[in-house]
Amino acid sequence: MSSPYQSLQHTEAIARFELLTVDGYDVVLDLAGDESTFGSVTTLRFQSAGGPTFVDLKPVRVNEIRLNGQRLDPDLLERGRLPLVTAAGANELVVDAVMPFRNDGEGLHRSTDPADGRQYVYGMSFMDAAPTVFACFDQPDLKAPYTFHVTAPADWVVIGNAPGSNPEPGVWEFEQTHPLSTYFVTLVAGPYHVLRDEHDGIPLGLSARASLAEDLDADADELFTMTKQCFDEFHRLFGIRYPFGDYHQAFVPEFNAGAMENPGCVTFRDPLVFSSRVTRGMRISRATTVAHEMAHQWFGNIVTPKWWDDLWLNESFAEYMGVRVTADVTEYADAWTDHAYDRRLWGLTADEGPSTHPVAGNGAFDASAALQDFDGISYAKGSSILKQLNAALGDEVFLGGVVDHLTRHRFGNATMHDLLSSWESAGAGDLSSFTTNWLRTAGADTLTFDREAGLVRRTPPQGRPADRAHTFRAAVAVDGVWEDRPVILDSPETAFPVPPGAAVLLDPYDESWDVAKPDAETVTALKTVLPGVTDDLLRAGVWNNLRGALHDAEVDPADVLDIVEASLPVEDTEDSSRRTLTWVFNKVVPVAGPGALARVHGAALAKLASLEPGSERQLAAFRAAISSSESPEELRAWLAATPAGVDLDLDLRWRLLVRLATLGATDREELQAALDDQPTGRSRVEHTRALASLPDAEAKAWAWDRFTGKVDVPNYELEAAGAGMWRGGQEQLTAAYVDRYFVDLPATVGVRSGWVLADATDFFFPRTSVTEETRDRTLAMSREESLDLSVRRRLADQADRLTRTLAVMTRYPHP
Repeated sequence: MSSPYQSLQHTEAIARFELLTVDGYDVVLDLAGDESTFGSVTTLRFQSAGGPTFVDLKPVRVNEIRLNGQRLDPDLLERGRLPLVTAAGANELVVDAVMPFRNDGEGLHRSTDPADGRQYVYGMSFMDAAPTVFACFDQPDLKAPYTFHVTAPADWVVIGNAPGSNPEPGVWEFEQTHPLSTYFVTLVAGPYHVLRDEHDGIPLGLSARASLAEDLDADADELFTMTKQCFDEFHRLFGIRYPFGDYHQAFVPEFNAGAMENPGCVTFRDPLVFSSRVTRGMRISRATTVAHEMAHQWFGNIVTPKWWDDLWLNESFAEYMGVRVTADVTEYADAWTDHAYDRRLWGLTADEGPSTHPVAGNGAFDASAALQDFDGISYAKGSSILKQLNAALGDEVFLGGVVDHLTRHRFGNATMHDLLSSWESAGAGDLSSFTTNWLRTAGADTLTFDREAGLVRRTPPQGRPADRAHTFRAAVAVDGVWEDRPVILDSPETAFPVPPGAAVLLDPYDESWDVAKPDAETVTALKTVLPGVTDDLLRAGVWNNLRGALHDAEVDPADVLDIVEASLPVEDTEDSSRRTLTWVFNKVVPVAGPGALARVHGAALAKLASLEPGSERQLAAFRAAISSSESPEELRAWLAATPAGVDLDLDLRWRLLVRLATLGATDREELQAALDDQPTGRSRVEHTRALASLPDAEAKAWAWDRFTGKVDVPNYELEAAGAGMWRGGQEQLTAAYVDRYFVDLPATVGVRSGWVLADATDFFFPRTSVTEETRDRTLAMSREESLDLSVRRRLADQADRLTRTLAVMTRYPHP
């Protein structure tokens, strides 16, 4: 089954750009009606060379359409496109439509806060969702100014891309914006709690749901301080002032991404307003997200890529500059260490997978395909390459070229070639080799140490020849004493002699982009020398080396487990999806043999007992102990009394309840009572996770109804249901759903689209069915051309992960 809407192809975007120039949008929205739809009247003024084209529109229904005063038949609308025959010169299109409020984090998303029953709205126009809010020419290079007029309930506040006024209750009028791409347009509306400040002439704002007011107030000083520090640094680096008026940061519910850089009104997922105790890793993640989105105001908003195949001009730059500025001017000087833990393997795994693509010029056929390229390659790999280029050129040339690029294309669009030209003009020299080898060639070089020959070798990715020079430090441990040695690898191999028994880590400080793997003697040495390593960036390099080796079935998971026992990686304090402890549970424990989980639990308890009460690492160790516990009695004891230095907050309470549910040691009544006791948005999501985790047929059927769309739930609850559906140790219970996944998946395109369509393919993938049969079915379905391209890509990546896990199990059997 294909999508009900037609995705914009690059060739179509080129043709429409050559035909049209957009003068501006005037949009009237009525948000004060019913809870499922809203009124949208768009007046779109544009110039045309004359001839046929189409406007993008995805309404519930159309009231009236007029082009240059003449009525058009709404029945001409097909798959989200309304054909137009434009006159040469000025044209005016007026579309009066009823649009859908959505619950998937796209378009105008509307949600009800379970804490108090209040309703909230925010706009996410990214990629191809704008036409569900207003009629538009939905492509990044048809930029235009916008003027919004909004009617909303009288107790709501409405914030948009430009400063607004509230001349009477329920009426909001906004100033005209600078030229924006359609995907930047947003509104945030509802009874939000709003805080305001000012810095260097820029009005600042923060907002969150009313139920989070106390938590936002507690975080406001840190958020405002970081915002001011980042503005000062970006202004210093670029010498170009932020031009979009107010700078509001809105924390909104059920947001798919980490954040979205909408000019004037940046939206963030509201779990970034902390209602429970969080780790330093999570605080750094929030800080780099704040800086990342601010970097976008220059990279993306002032100058926007002409098409999605240059999305790295947005994301790679924002990733690099966001971490750099966070590390340089905020309290989080260790941001690069956290980045190594969080992002390095995300990017390398994508770069080694079947859906790898070049950083630049990635061949985005259409907008739907381009959405899947917002991945670890466009973020982590692109950031790493820019960091290397900056180191090679120096700030004067690197930033000089950037400033020239931003100045030449201000409020317009640009391509990779435009930026390269600016760098070369600034003194970078000929960048053609850099472009070909680093930006236009997919895959990562593999670095290995040949101990017997005393050589470091470089192997380019198979089938993708590249001549990439690598400059980095290697860390060598002799008798437990570490030293750094410089390595310049500008040929296939270079001499690197070391004493017998030395541990050797290649590029542990993330100074190049490569897959670096430890040899067998280093793996053995790490069991004894790693506990003595206190440099957290070096420790990140150790774990990333091990993660890369296990991914390629080149280290025995039993050896990795020995190292985990010797030195549990609690310095990577966060345990979200891309982190080290999560990798231990998801990738090491299932293939390391009987008793692996108990061994991790023992290591967590030992670490917990040795750490300072109240410390970040104590919290990380306690979380690991919860996740690895197989004793309901132990978990119940922690519900009654947590270790000294750890308070039983909302987060830990639900972690304990979800683990009890997975073990079958709680029931629906207890879980419902916990939800009723603290009926927050977070509680509702965790309640879903716990119910889906219960080891009984009713729980799995309940979760599956959410996958098929029989029961419609918001995106966060959908993700939680998928996480609970497939639990290790419940394989017999879920066996029938392996087949049902392949039967039911194609029809999900009829109940969801865009971001969530692809994500749900991953959420509900039968990850505990690690068999050749499941791998083969996944691979076969990924090749079915009738499926949505985003679904096929996720399936191809899942098949690759299964292939790699099976390779580990075959090479290192631990029955």
